[in-house]
Amino acid sequence: MASIDCFLGKWSLVSSEGFEDYMKAIGVGMAMRKLGSMAKPDVTFIKNGDEITVKTESTFKTSELTFTLNKPFDEDTIDGRKTKTLITLDDNNVLIQHQQWDGKETTITRKIVDGKLVVECDMNGVKCTRVYQKA
Repeated sequence: MASIDCFLGKWSLVSSEGFEDYMKAIGVGMAMRKLGSMAKPDVTFIKNGDEITVKTESTFKTSELTFTLNKPFDEDTIDGRKTKTLITLDDNNVLIQHQQWDGKETTITRKIVDGKLVVECDMNGVKCTRVYQKA
């Protein structure tokens, strides 16, 4: 059975490929892309009953996202977009975040591979992979 528990705890970014191109594809301005590319965020997953909070902290910016699986919600993203978001957990323990805004959409998947958190972002075929290790 799929469980969010394997994601719980604090993770630190160890590698990032294609992030600036992905940010450009979703419409992030150049100044914020430069800062975002330099940031080495820590991501913490916290579970409280049915609610899951994902806290992203860096020297640049801190954000918190609280959601319930399979329940659509309005998200204010760290880069200022206002999206309709749905987060699901599939049978393979892949956390899938689907964002829609202004006629656009992007998908962010999170999974545990060899003890690392692998985050893959896709916007119209522009892909980014970020890998985190347990802090």
